[in-house]
Amino acid sequence: MTDASATATRRPGEQLLTTLGLGAPGPDPADTSPHTFPGGGRWRTEIPSCEGPEALAVVLKESSRLDVPVHRISQGSGVWMLTDAEITEMAEATAERDIELCLFTGPRGTWDTGGSVRSESRGAGLRARGHDAVAGCVEDAVRATELGVRCLLVADEGVLWTLHRARVGGIIPADTTLKVSALIGPVNPASYAVFEHLGADSINVPSDLTLDHLTEIRRVSAAPMDMYVEAPDDLGGYVRMYEVAELIRRGAPLYLKFGLSKAPGIYPYGHHLRELALATARERVRRGRLALDLLARHGAGADMAPLGSRRPGPLSRFEAPA
Repeated sequence: MTDASATATRRPGEQLLTTLGLGAPGPDPADTSPHTFPGGGRWRTEIPSCEGPEALAVVLKESSRLDVPVHRISQGSGVWMLTDAEITEMAEATAERDIELCLFTGPRGTWDTGGSVRSESRGAGLRARGHDAVAGCVEDAVRATELGVRCLLVADEGVLWTLHRARVGGIIPADTTLKVSALIGPVNPASYAVFEHLGADSINVPSDLTLDHLTEIRRVSAAPMDMYVEAPDDLGGYVRMYEVAELIRRGAPLYLKFGLSKAPGIYPYGHHLRELALATARERVRRGRLALDLLARHGAGADMAPLGSRRPGPLSRFEAPA
């Protein structure tokens, strides 16, 4: 896709405001991300918080009914909250449809005995506290990949580097992709580049980053970016639906994540939350349809990456020790 076509998308209300003498300057072509996914696509889709086979079935049925293309489905409670049979069922169902399945690894600071995450500073956050927590993440990664999962979600820099080394060393499959959680997402170009070098194939940035922030990141890194078009309340509850075309223009290659604000949290998931999990799974797909309709109306829907594509393209890495 050329820069000219990337900047030709219509912005919301543009024509009417121009008629009323309230038009804004056109977008600067220099702000357009020069990067794409392998094959030339500029955006992919992700349905997050799909917590088990039953929720997955709802997502697959609803995405078919509403004609919402899905590249990736992710889960947030963790590998340890699923049985082997449940993981296998999810892996097989997504593989049949050539959809990437991403499961969260291991223990995290907000669920263990550490008190700093409950302090006003929110110190340590989601990171893996201590050797045993890192070991738990590694065990989850090995178990999940042995059951057919090929994308792992991480919330700790040390876990990311460890799993990248495990991937390089053949401990987990070489085609496993590593995705950085929004809960530790970088907020500047320097930290974004560090995550890429540590082994990230897909990096979730907080949804409150400005468009200029996305351009700054794209000047230093081509690593795929994940961003909630609508964020859960515990991540700010931001709704950026009307910016979706501009988010792609600035942030490509970009995963559009369809979260849900004004919905109770469901992590860690159990059957006591079944009705909520199924209802919110269904609504996330509907939110995806709304975003895709906006893209179509604004002339920005033509550059989706092919369904079934999951690899990030060439990325920069720190050299892993032997």
